[in-house]
Amino acid sequence: MKFKNLLIVLAMAAAFSACNRPDQDHQVNPGGYTGERNLPANAANNGGEAHGGSHQTSGASHGEAAAGAHGLTEVARPQNIAQMMTQRGAQDQANPSLKIVEPAANASVGSSTVRVRLELSGDLKGYQPMKDPATGMGNHIHVILDNQPYEAYYNLNQEFELRNVADGEHTLRVFPSRPWHESYKSSGAFQMVKFTVRNGGADAAKPATTNSGQTMANSNAAAAAPEGKDVQKSNAGAVDAAKPLLTYSRPKGEYKGADADAIMIDFWLSNAKLQGDGGEYRVRYAVDGGEAKYIDKWAPIWLSGWTNGKHSVKVELVDKAGNVVDNGGYNSTTREITVAK
Repeated sequence: MKFKNLLIVLAMAAAFSACNRPDQDHQVNPGGYTGERNLPANAANNGGEAHGGSHQTSGASHGEAAAGAHGLTEVARPQNIAQMMTQRGAQDQANPSLKIVEPAANASVGSSTVRVRLELSGDLKGYQPMKDPATGMGNHIHVILDNQPYEAYYNLNQEFELRNVADGEHTLRVFPSRPWHESYKSSGAFQMVKFTVRNGGADAAKPATTNSGQTMANSNAAAAAPEGKDVQKSNAGAVDAAKPLLTYSRPKGEYKGADADAIMIDFWLSNAKLQGDGGEYRVRYAVDGGEAKYIDKWAPIWLSGWTNGKHSVKVELVDKAGNVVDNGGYNSTTREITVAK
């Protein structure tokens, strides 16, 4: 009888042990996490942190992969520009205003060389266009004929020339800029006029600027020579000064060395507010025909992660439905830039 009872006890002990033996299949969950049953204390102490931490790491990796696939990441204002702003004192809080003296609005010009004269006023806080001979940089005015790339105008005491302008109606746009080409967005800073060239005698064989705006007249020539540029043959579209208008400013041209670490997108808005500023419009941009991104506040952005070579940058003003706002074709502009790190 005792032997029989002993067998029963042993059988019960074996059954109890089998019920409490770790289940190997349970140790590998569908999510791929292993050893879960070996870390009961961590699971209890961290609540969901073990899983949450794994999710966050995965999310960061996914974000990094996405950024790498897209190639570009929006970053803060570069440190060298922030240092420049500090050195400039109050200039970046200035409210400059411009007036186009020449050509006058709706003027008729009988020459392919169109003279530009501007007057600067407002709360300048020391802001004055000028070029530092040592650095080749300085405050300047962006001068845009039709929808060509801008030319920088540094010396307002000397007239500026637009050369080889074709016959027809044209639009001139101007606004003040900082040395790193970030525009001032104060009221009165942006000005636009239409004018017409009649029998100007533009030479179709004369070299014009490239699409990136790099073939320019030598602005470092003798003082008697006006600043200026030869321009591509172009005519203005049916631009309405009262309608929403986006004026493309940057990026432009070639970026070398440290200047290519982060490249700025900047623009001027007229008669429009972006959604983040209480309006109904958005600015849409795309690089190399890639995924469209949006800017919802009127301020420049910087993009990092550029590869060497040529890139196209498209900037557009769109409405709530994502449609480009029509105004002479100017609200959708594509520029080609070159990066050489």
